[in-house]
Order: sequence, then structure tokens, then C-alpha cells
Amino acid sequence: MLRRVLPIIFMFLSIQGVCGQTPKTAEDYNNRGLDRQSKGDIDGAIDDYSHAVAMKARASTIATAYNNRANARMGKGDCAGAVDDYGKAIELDPKNEENYYNRGVAFQSKGDFDAAIADFSKAIDIDPRLAPAYNNRANARRMKGDLEGAITDYNKAIEIRPTYADAYHNRGLALQEKGDFDAAILSFSSAIALSPKFGEAYFARAEAKQSKHDLNGAIADYTAALGFSDSPRDIYYGRATARQENKDNEGALSDYSKALELDPNLPEAYAGRAVIETLAGRNAAATQDFQRAFAIDPNLRAKYKDFIEGHFPAKSRP
Repeated sequence: MLRRVLPIIFMFLSIQGVCGQTPKTAEDYNNRGLDRQSKGDIDGAIDDYSHAVAMKARASTIATAYNNRANARMGKGDCAGAVDDYGKAIELDPKNEENYYNRGVAFQSKGDFDAAIADFSKAIDIDPRLAPAYNNRANARRMKGDLEGAITDYNKAIEIRPTYADAYHNRGLALQEKGDFDAAILSFSSAIALSPKFGEAYFARAEAKQSKHDLNGAIADYTAALGFSDSPRDIYYGRATARQENKDNEGALSDYSKALELDPNLPEAYAGRAVIETLAGRNAAATQDFQRAFAIDPNLRAKYKDFIEGHFPAKSRP
């Protein structure tokens, strides 16, 4: 299932650029690093930031270089290196909320939600109007299972920034996990109203509607989500289950097949397709799909045991 967490890393933008010149100062290296990073040369950027932090300069300048190097390391997936660099930036500039915020994002990416919450809280202490810090602290709290705390933080982010589509979407996920599908649908709808191409919000709203057995509404939202997604596997699978529940077996069969074209190792899609094939009397195709499903996930066999026993002779059961 798509469950997007929406961190934002702040990038320090510094003084004048020196593109095409040999850097002479920490500021020069920092600026060239920013230029290289903006062009996708992450290793070159890290090298420039490393030169910057090794030079004598104002503490705030060195802190900026550490922060920028940490951002670049995050871009390479080096969360541990990023945490170290954000920490050095904090030592040099302890009153800058962006350093705490960015380290919180790095901790969150590492799965250290307690440390992330502590850093987002510190950023909020410094700047109580920092809406992304509330949003991301809420994300960390949701990951820890603290849905009430998460919803409170999402509400605060929305209060500060009423046009914050990501916070509405994330709040909807927390409400959905609580089982409050009506409130979740309203929150997803607010995200969509603010950002009409927000594919993940359509997908999440589709799931919430399906949970309420609004199958036509769910199918419409899954279909809308397909128009705005680069990773449609889960959307095709979700729409297949809604169509199957809505007695549109041919539509469901088509969607299961599309999901499997995108991911041939999706056992639930093989099993769902096998059920439809069985009901249509295509036992050979159903047997093959059940066997594929159980080979990938043997635990699925128990789920479909009664169905198979009710539709296949004992000697030819998959």
C-alpha cells in the first residue's frame, strides 16, 4: 500500500556564486558545492563542502557547510553520515531550527523515531510556526503508533498553514488507521482540493471509501489516481479488489493482470485472479495462478483453503 511520509530538507542558500572560478574561501567552496549539487554532482558537492569545513571561517559559515554536506549525504542515502554532519552544524549554530529539523528528517529516515521527535520538538521550540516540523513530528508519532499525538500535530501544521496539502493527506492516513473513515475521507478531500493532481490522496481516499463499501466511489478514485502515479501497481491491485467486490469480474481480472505485469511477484493478485478464473470455470488457469501465489507466499494457502476445497475435486486441488 502506498503510505507516503513527506519530509522536507531545508537547503541553506548562501552568498554569491563562484561558478567557473577556483574557490579561495569557505564561502566559495560552499557555493560551488551548492551549484554542483543542483546539477546532480553529489560527490563533487560533498568534496567542496568538505573543503569548506576544513577552512577557517565564521562558525555560521562552517555550520552552513556542514548542513549542506549533510543534505548531500542524505541524497546519497547516507543517513548516518548526515546525522553526524547535522550534529556538527548544531554544535556551531545551536539556535538554528533548520539544523534540528533536518537532523530529525535524517533520524526519521533511519527509523529512529524517538530521536526524530526530539529534534522536531527542538525545532518547534525555536520556531513555533514551523509547520513542516509539526507535520514530520506527526509522521514519526504515527510510525510509533501514537495516532492521537500525530493527529494533534497534523492539526497544528494545518492551523499554521491552511494550504498544507501534505498535512491533510497525512492526517487522513492517521484517521484511516484509527478506523475513522469518514474523517479520513474529508481530510483526503481537502488535500485533493488544494492539490488536484495529488495521486496518493486519491489512492488513500479510494481505500477509505472501499472500507465503507462505497465501491463505485472507490473505483472512481483509484481510476483518478492512475492518472497521477508513476508507480501504479498498488492502484491496479486496489481497483481490482474493488471491482471484484462490486461483481465486475472481467474488470477485476484485467486489473489483476495489469498489476502482475508491473510486478510478477505479487501473490495476492495471482490469488485474486485465480478466484475469478475458478468462478468462470477456467480451472487450469486458476490452478496455475493459485500455485504461483502459494509459491511466493505459502501463508496464503490457509486463506483460500475453504474456497479451493469447495470448488476443486480433492485430486486436482492446487
